Amino acid sequence: MAMLTIDQVEKYYGAKTALTKALDQISFSVEEGEFVGIMGASGSGKTTLLNCIATIDTVTAGHIYLDGTDITALKEFRLAGFRQKNLGFIFQDYNLLDTLTIGENIALAPLTQGVEPSKALKGTRHIALRLGIEDILSKFPYEVSGGQRQRCACARALIQRPRIVLADEPTGALDSRSARILLENFLDMNEHLGATILMVTHDVFSASYCRRILFLRDGRIFNELRRGDRSRSEFFHDILDVVTFLGGDLPNAP
Repeated sequence: MAMLTIDQVEKYYGAKTALTKALDQISFSVEEGEFVGIMGASGSGKTTLLNCIATIDTVTAGHIYLDGTDITALKEFRLAGFRQKNLGFIFQDYNLLDTLTIGENIALAPLTQGVEPSKALKGTRHIALRLGIEDILSKFPYEVSGGQRQRCACARALIQRPRIVLADEPTGALDSRSARILLENFLDMNEHLGATILMVTHDVFSASYCRRILFLRDGRIFNELRRGDRSRSEFFHDILDVVTFLGGDLPNAP
């Protein structure tokens, strides 16, 4: 059975006289250990879809299952615990607390869930070492680069070993060098830490790091690409062909 199953999901916004259909009968599944990208033009529904999976938004119809649990049926009082246990979030704007150090930002989640401080500290150092930020744990977010802040956000998402990591345009605020480093970290997270990643992106270069891409148009799945045995450069050009057809921006090749 797939780890994540999206079953005939629909999402409407607005009143009865002016309804907007953001998601239109979307169905797909994600296996454990996959690195899946979601692409589409502005208004295609990709962020809405991610927000529904993240339980930040609710579906109008259909179901979303994680490890067989119908998360669309969870009551509000159970959602917070479900998110903490199962979901890791990486946002474009980092969402770090400026009053806490990098290390404290990473350790906050386990500490608030009752993990012993010594164990939380050990876990923080371990994940920081894997992501190359062990030397900035005592610094505050405003004292480090955007790339380092984003790697801190990755560490914070991974420290609790979530079932799935949800990333919303994670390279959007980064320069090209920082973006490449972050994406290499994503690969390491996926291939060596076993993280299952679902990433929304408009950027073809970022998408080329995924193993599978779902393309949305007008709230529906328009196309799907799997990398297979192709090189990342070859996959980049295949993705670019679809994005060009959809009318997206044309980035530079890697």
